[in-house]
Amino acid sequence: MESILCLVHTDSNGALPKPAFEALAVAKDLAAGLGGASVDIGLIGADVAAAANAVAAAGARKLLGVSGAEFGQARYATDAAAAAALVKASSATFVVATQTSRFARVLAGVAQRIGGRIDTHVTGVAVKDGAVVVNRWYYRQRMEATVTRAARPWIIAVDPGCVKPWSGAAGAAKVEAVKVELPEVRTQVAGLRSPSADEQTIRPDAELLFVAGAGWTKKQADGQTHVPEAEKLILGFLHASQASLGGSKSLVDASGEGEAVLRFMTHLNQIGQTGATPRHQKGLATCCHGEEPHTVGWRFVTERRAINKDAGCGWARGKADVLYVADAFEVMAKVNALLKK
Repeated sequence: MESILCLVHTDSNGALPKPAFEALAVAKDLAAGLGGASVDIGLIGADVAAAANAVAAAGARKLLGVSGAEFGQARYATDAAAAAALVKASSATFVVATQTSRFARVLAGVAQRIGGRIDTHVTGVAVKDGAVVVNRWYYRQRMEATVTRAARPWIIAVDPGCVKPWSGAAGAAKVEAVKVELPEVRTQVAGLRSPSADEQTIRPDAELLFVAGAGWTKKQADGQTHVPEAEKLILGFLHASQASLGGSKSLVDASGEGEAVLRFMTHLNQIGQTGATPRHQKGLATCCHGEEPHTVGWRFVTERRAINKDAGCGWARGKADVLYVADAFEVMAKVNALLKK
């Protein structure tokens, strides 16, 4: 009989991140497709009590937890040992996990420890003719494949933003503690350094993705560049809207070519064929031409809009739902003024 373990971790505040509820939704759908297979939930964190209460109504057979100060921070040695212990305690044949940055570093090692197999960047799970089939991406999410496996246990790491999260009322849950034999821990977390909320530009959970193209740093109608003004307009919009910032390859590469650059733009912001493939609900592209290498990164953005002075740019050729043929400097200045009101 097949059984399922939904493997998740808590955030630093002890709560479950959104991808955890998405993985739980996948696990429950998979259980229904397998004719009512049992579902266990495995929790990892410094304190998993609040997280367990949040999924009390999920109908899990068992709530398994690994907790303690050493599991509060992301660390390969502790996370891998905790995940492997939870899988063994559950005896699950399927492990549905979150493809977060924390788990992405350890799940392949967990599969090796438990003698199983793993598929990452999974975007869909279904049961067809009695067999479990997953859709997953290869080569930086450029090629999609359909995979089924006979090997068990099978770890399925679900990409965030692909399914509707499970939701249910919180309750009082009882967690079965799982003991973990830790190896010698040589890595100690001394602290975290991160930008303030106002300085942060990459926001995966933001509803809107704002993408800046190289046109922001080029000469404008008066024959001059206006990079300081561009920075002010873009940062003003990001602060007011709390949107996430993306950049075209040509813009993030400009710093290595000796050209004028936006000081807050890095390769971490790059969207497209050699960059990230985000999953925001809405996207607004400005001063970029919408050519295929760039727009391939927009495949999961539901509503696409663009601002470009060229009515024949790539966005106009079926890649944008709405194209505003206008000067981005003027449009964003007006938008920022409206947001201030």
